[in-house]
Amino acid sequence: MVRVWDPLVRAFHWTLVVSFVVCWLSAQVWEDLHAWAGYVAGALAVARVVWGFVGGGYARFTQFVRAPRVVFAYLAAIARGSEARFVGHNPAGGAMIVALLVVVVATVVSGYALTTDAFWGSSGAQRLHSWIAHGLALLVVAHLAGVALASLRHRENLVWAMIVGRKRAPTANDVA
Repeated sequence: MVRVWDPLVRAFHWTLVVSFVVCWLSAQVWEDLHAWAGYVAGALAVARVVWGFVGGGYARFTQFVRAPRVVFAYLAAIARGSEARFVGHNPAGGAMIVALLVVVVATVVSGYALTTDAFWGSSGAQRLHSWIAHGLALLVVAHLAGVALASLRHRENLVWAMIVGRKRAPTANDVA
């Protein structure tokens, strides 16, 4: 076993999961809780972006953010059933992290805008926030599907790996 995800990445991940669930369940039911959970999500996203530049090893964006052609080639390899196992995030996972961070920030910014004088009570701004939040939910579902697929294909429990921070050591066929 090798250490892949440091405690900060794991704490960020699971706290963001809780924040997302709280936001989703409290929407239009408990506005103060919804807003605070959204602010927590925003702070987490900012912290993760900073950690993506200054953190160690597998936490750095330079380790897992790949060019679009690499991501599409990896997705094509998945379709063929021939994708490589990555010790860190695979190219599709790296793209998903970037997409999730961008859409979390967009959701938080659009939600905050609803509290300002300019957009208070604006049905258009509320619809935009809702559309972005639903887009985020779709990304979460896609993320979960990708985790399940990679876990099955590579015979590795990625949820457990994100809890303990360790994954199976790379073999000659894996990408470290």
